[in-house]
Amino acid sequence: MLSAILLQAAAASMSLAKLGGTIGAGLAVIGAGIGIGKIGGSAMEAIGRQPSAIGDIRTSMLIMAALVEGTALFGIVVCFLVLFQ
Repeated sequence: MLSAILLQAAAASMSLAKLGGTIGAGLAVIGAGIGIGKIGGSAMEAIGRQPSAIGDIRTSMLIMAALVEGTALFGIVVCFLVLFQ
């Protein structure tokens, strides 16, 4: 199936770099979604175990989610640069 998509892209004169850029942007978004989901799930589990530490857990969760989102945004920007050059 992937080979059929690659052949269609080559037939439509779309370079493989552009195809790679679009796939890379999609993977960056999927990876960020999985990462932020795991951070949120782990934070909720930690809050359930120790409700008195909710402030520290929330702060750590937000910092880590921002870092994951920042790296995903960087990946998407790099993929768009490849896509439009």
